[in-house]
Amino acid sequence: MSLSERFQFEKDFEIGSFQVHPDGKTRLSCVADLFQETSWGHADSADFGRNLLEDNRMWVLSRMDFHCFNMPSWGQKVRVFTAGRGVEKLFAFREFLMTDERGQVLVQCMTSYLLLNIQSKRPVRPEVVLPGKLFNPLEKPEWQAAKVKVDGVLLASEQLKVRYSDLDLYDHVNNTSYILWVENILKERKIDKDKFLINFQAECLLGDIVEINLFKAEDRFVFQGLVGDKLVFLAEAY
Repeated sequence: MSLSERFQFEKDFEIGSFQVHPDGKTRLSCVADLFQETSWGHADSADFGRNLLEDNRMWVLSRMDFHCFNMPSWGQKVRVFTAGRGVEKLFAFREFLMTDERGQVLVQCMTSYLLLNIQSKRPVRPEVVLPGKLFNPLEKPEWQAAKVKVDGVLLASEQLKVRYSDLDLYDHVNNTSYILWVENILKERKIDKDKFLINFQAECLLGDIVEINLFKAEDRFVFQGLVGDKLVFLAEAY
């Protein structure tokens, strides 16, 4: 089965100079940006994207699990594929795949989303808006992004302030900003892992002071993000 048959939507990109690390390889946060853009394109094409704002609803990412095989380089042309991978209780699953021009897989990612009422923040069952032909509620993903477990030895702790550039359309910290915060810590400590898992636990707002704790557990590096006593995210490089 071809990728076009396995996936429901695709979008082409060229990696820009502003999207790469000093080594010329794309930042993981920028890969997440491209996945997010492709997701919006797919959702808008089937009327379950930005038009939900009119119904006072929004999609909220819950978890992302990246498997990185070969990060793309500056100037490289890539294609991002995406598809719905079913619904379970209140969660909708979406898979992403990034390939090069020859069709070689560069990055794979499984995500889970919640649909929330913007005012009450209460979850809405995804079947209310998701077209069955794109999100078959009987389908189950090949794998699901797991729950991050905090354990190991505390290596470091630092604080940062949420700035305006961290925010998304809903005035919350964008999911890619969390990834960038963790990515900076990993790169500055020369930690290089092929897999990255993140759980989004609670919203962060402009001006919040986020404490990020880094733990080492065998061959895993675990991150815990707190605003006061509130857990806002967990991440793991493994």
